[in-house]
Amino acid sequence: MKMSNLQKTTKDSGENSDESESDDEDDKPELESAMMKHTGGVNRIRTTVIGDKHVAASWSETGKVHIWDLTRPLQAVNDSSVMATYTRTGASPPPVYTFPGHQAEGFAMDWSTTTLGKLVTGDCNKNIHLWTPKDGGTWHVDQRPYSAHSASVEDIQWSPNEENVFASCSVDKSIRIWDARAAPHKACMLTVEEAHQRDVNVISWNMHEPFIVSGGDDGILRIWDLRQFQHGKAVAVFKHHTAPITSVEWNPTDASVFAASGSDNQITLWDLAVEKDSESAGSSKDEEPDVPPQLLFIHQGQKDIKEVHWHPQIPGMMTSTAHSGFDIFRTISV
Repeated sequence: MKMSNLQKTTKDSGENSDESESDDEDDKPELESAMMKHTGGVNRIRTTVIGDKHVAASWSETGKVHIWDLTRPLQAVNDSSVMATYTRTGASPPPVYTFPGHQAEGFAMDWSTTTLGKLVTGDCNKNIHLWTPKDGGTWHVDQRPYSAHSASVEDIQWSPNEENVFASCSVDKSIRIWDARAAPHKACMLTVEEAHQRDVNVISWNMHEPFIVSGGDDGILRIWDLRQFQHGKAVAVFKHHTAPITSVEWNPTDASVFAASGSDNQITLWDLAVEKDSESAGSSKDEEPDVPPQLLFIHQGQKDIKEVHWHPQIPGMMTSTAHSGFDIFRTISV
C-alpha cells in the first residue's frame, strides 16, 4: 500500500459551499494498493530489505510461514502503468519460500537488523525456529526448536546490537533472552518467569538503551532494564489501559519514548524522561486527571486495535491498524 496526499486534520467550518466541497475533494488522502493472494488468514506480517529487494514474511493461520518478494507490488503502487497491467492480468507473485515445519499457527516473528535475512518465528505450540539466509534467495530453517516456553510464544524481538541474541514472551507469563550461538536446548540464557500476572502479549527492544517494554493481558506496561534482568523486577510499571495490551514499540529516534495500544481502543504515548512535578504533587485530584505523568497522549477513535508503529523516516508520525481501518497521525507531544 502507498498513502499520499495526507493533510492535517481540520475542524468542520459548517460551510456547505460548492467551493469548500471542491477543496475537500482535493484534500482527500489517496491510497494505492496491490493485492497479493495469500493462503489462509494472515496472523502477522513483517518486512525487511535484503540487498536491493524488499521482502516480507507472513504467518498464516494454516501453520505455514511464507517469504514474499515485494518488488513487483511496489512497482505497481509507484507507477500507474505497471498498476494497470498488474490489475488487468491479476498478477500475484507466489511466495519465494515456505516453511511448513511449525505444525501449528503462530504470531511471533521478527527480522534481524544486524544480520540481513535472519529471521525467528514462534508458534502457539511454544516452539521457536531460527531462519538463516542461504545463497540463491532461500533459507535454512533449523528443525530443532527453541522450546523453553511452556505455552504459546506471542512475540519475538531481535537485539538491535547483538546479532545472535533475541527475546521472546509467552502465554506462560515469562520473558526469555536467548543466545542463538548455543544449541536450542541450552540457548535460553535469562528468564523472568512471572513477568506479568497474565499472558505476555508483546515486547519491544529499545534501539538505543538496554530496555525492553512488555505488555500483557493484565493491561499493564512494564519496562525491563537488561542490566538487572536476572533480578526479575521491572524498573517501571504503568497501569492505564483497562484491557489487554495488543502492541508496543519504542520510538526509533527518542530512546525514552514508546507507544502502546490496547483492546480498550486506546493508543497511548509514553515518555520515561518525564518526572512528576513536585509543585503540583499536592494539588487536588479535581484539578488534574489521575494519570501517570509519563503519559503524553491518548489517541482514540478506532475499534479493535491490533498494532501501532512509528514511521521510520518521519519523526513522530505513527500508523495503527484496527478492525475499523488504518489511522495515520502525528502528535505535538513527540
